[in-house]
Amino acid sequence: MKLAELSKEEIQELSMVEVAYLVMKETKEPFNYQDLLKKVAELKGMSEEQMLDRIGYLYTDLNIDGRFVTLGDNRWGLRSWYPLEQVEEEITGPTKKKAKAKAEEEVDELDENIEVFDDEFEDLEDELDELAESEDADEEDEEFDEGDDIDELDDEFEESDDDL
Repeated sequence: MKLAELSKEEIQELSMVEVAYLVMKETKEPFNYQDLLKKVAELKGMSEEQMLDRIGYLYTDLNIDGRFVTLGDNRWGLRSWYPLEQVEEEITGPTKKKAKAKAEEEVDELDENIEVFDDEFEDLEDELDELAESEDADEEDEEFDEGDDIDELDDEFEESDDDL
């Protein structure tokens, strides 16, 4: 079945995904999703508002329908055009060296920030240790003073035990 052979009424009766399939089958090339959506809407005589209302439905149908395959970068093609290995290669595509270099620079900056944070954290940790040690020393002094009071109480109890 070809689009040229169909009347406007017949095209209207077809689902958007069927029209998309016919468009791709006839052009024999992958489409950017937005371009495919516009072409399908044009063929079906849809208004801009109708097209925007159904934008997600076509995308979902393309994902579900086994005849279509995503090629990455929002491009779609027909599964029958690609052997499995070729689809995987095209999906992975060429890597951008600039983006990788930029990402490495960002990682380096993050590493530097982590080192600075670690140093600040260690300084704070040292200060807290010193503070805890000084508080422990103060408590030992207080315990010693309290110990003197306990010795006095012990003496008083010993005296009262002797009386019994």
